[in-house]
Amino acid sequence: MIDDLAIMDYSATLKKYFGFDSFRPLQEEIINHLVSGKDALVLMPTGGGKSLCFQIPALVLKGTAVVISPLISLMKDQVDALCSNGISAAAMNSSLSRSEYADVRHRCADGSLKLLYLSPERLQADLEWIKNSMKVSLLVVDEAHCISTWGHDFRPEYTQLGALHELFPGVPIAAFTATADKVTREDILTQLRISRGKTFISSFDRPNLSLSVVTGCRDSEKISRIANLINRHSGESGIVYCMTRKTTEDVASELKRRGVSCECYHAGMSSEDRRRIQEDFKNDRVNVVCATVAFGMGIDKPDIRFLVHYNMPGSIEHYYQEIGRGGRDGLPCETVLFYNLQDIVTLKRFAEESGQPEVNLDKLRRMQDYAESTICRRRILLNYFGEVLDKDCKNCDVCQNPPERFDGTVIVQKLLSVLVRTRQNVSSTVAIDILLGEPTPTVDRFHYDQIKTFGAGADISREDWKSYLLQMIHLGFVEIDVLHYRKLKITSLGEDILYGRRKAEMSVLKHLDFRVKPKRKVRERSTDPENTGLFQALKVLRLKIAQEERLPAYIILGDKSLHDLAARCPTTIDAFGDCFGIGDAKKEKYGDRFVACIVDHLAVAPQEEHVQSIKTPKRIASDSYISQQKLVHENAYERWTFEDELLLKSLFQEGLSIKEIASQLGRNEGSIRSRLKKMGLR
Repeated sequence: MIDDLAIMDYSATLKKYFGFDSFRPLQEEIINHLVSGKDALVLMPTGGGKSLCFQIPALVLKGTAVVISPLISLMKDQVDALCSNGISAAAMNSSLSRSEYADVRHRCADGSLKLLYLSPERLQADLEWIKNSMKVSLLVVDEAHCISTWGHDFRPEYTQLGALHELFPGVPIAAFTATADKVTREDILTQLRISRGKTFISSFDRPNLSLSVVTGCRDSEKISRIANLINRHSGESGIVYCMTRKTTEDVASELKRRGVSCECYHAGMSSEDRRRIQEDFKNDRVNVVCATVAFGMGIDKPDIRFLVHYNMPGSIEHYYQEIGRGGRDGLPCETVLFYNLQDIVTLKRFAEESGQPEVNLDKLRRMQDYAESTICRRRILLNYFGEVLDKDCKNCDVCQNPPERFDGTVIVQKLLSVLVRTRQNVSSTVAIDILLGEPTPTVDRFHYDQIKTFGAGADISREDWKSYLLQMIHLGFVEIDVLHYRKLKITSLGEDILYGRRKAEMSVLKHLDFRVKPKRKVRERSTDPENTGLFQALKVLRLKIAQEERLPAYIILGDKSLHDLAARCPTTIDAFGDCFGIGDAKKEKYGDRFVACIVDHLAVAPQEEHVQSIKTPKRIASDSYISQQKLVHENAYERWTFEDELLLKSLFQEGLSIKEIASQLGRNEGSIRSRLKKMGLR
């Protein structure tokens, strides 16, 4: 099934096309599995590297890999990124002209195209031609949760993909998703008829995302907090998710009034306006977008540095997917969720009016549990997706402002003992009835009043038992079997507690406080020692190249690559190619210009600047943090280099407004006007 290219070392292919020295966990195993012709379901978080898992098989297999993706904008980003890496890829969608469409077909037919992206609708429309006129090497279903009615983004057009195996016998099918609970996973396998395929589950942990929840804020308080957050991330990109269209407009308007480069985005806007805003955001012409979930899967921008939920999402799947759009390059991203009771009232009404009220109300309850919890938030998220973290993350608001703890081993053992003695055949309600010693009809029918632990927890109230049970679920001691009447099951970690192999640390129960929480400390951003002046010069050059090629800056080189260049200061083309994320195509295309920039900068910069280790100051809350950031901003941004002035002159002569130039260069408008005046351009 594979040609001679398949004998290539996948690590060499990885370096040649993508500029990476090693694979992330599971990637190479998944690649080998697909190249050998086997089906797979892959669960990997956004930013976890799932695209490489099918892009490398597409390179080594004979023929063209067909990638089914739900959004045109998402296809465009992936195709642009692949082409910039020297890989033959194209999308087949309504944005193509007749001649472009014919060219893509021709490249598919002669086998020169390695990856073809299309929507489920386009696949159906061109199905006969694809079957008869091209060799399909691999079928990839991206965002595979869309096929499941249990999924949070169900799309009816995806259900037609269940016939792929019959239509393309012998072609491996690979389904990829970043967010799917156990029930959704099983449904994906069933719907795609790949139940014999192997399921690969990568860690869902995204340690670079800080997690925090703020309860009980009024709208004015939310706006102030968001404005402060934006100031801390001056010149960086962020998203503010809102529940309604009107809220996006109101929040964007208020942030604009405060001088923020901001736009709103929702499904009620014209397609042209939505496209313009999305392109402005991707190309750093707009820093902040206030959006409904309409601003969704099409976002492939890797350098989003903060993400806010102005209102609470209706499910953990939605929440996890949305925060997953931040920090996809692996660098830090700050996430904030605002939560109040009015959100619960509204979301509950939406759930009750949906086509699946029971499922959606259950998902809402789990989201509410997350927002109200005093347990490490990352442990809750990972536990929801079936991954147990046995220690706190130290990068969420609960970990950084921990509640009072106590040894809750006996409490946990009492509940787990009930589950053992009932053969793990009871729901949470019945388990608590047994602990309280209440003779309910279910307890009487199954004679649970005869077991040893009946009434063993009568000294604790029902509400407190509910809270303790919730902690046990979040900590990974107990799980809920949704498919079997929500019965409670003991996990392996729970067994360790039950049989005394480890202790259970629990949080002291308190009523939920809906007052504004104190500002928390934010983790220090660790970076390699780097030449910060050079980093800014490289950003200017990257922006210039991006404008020339009409591509987002991150497709030219990502921030992580620029940081590596600024730290290593390569002065030859070969050394440039050894840096992070720089494959052969980018080395040949951009090497001369970036190396020249580095050589010129090192020649004119003071010697100590590129010898001294300069690190980002530790982020601490409130005024001291802001003053530190102001100093960094003055040193690294307000100083105008020769390259800065060249780009400023170029942008001004192209007719951009002061506001647009300020957004492009990450400076305030007053600084732009002052510099133009000094340069004699105003």
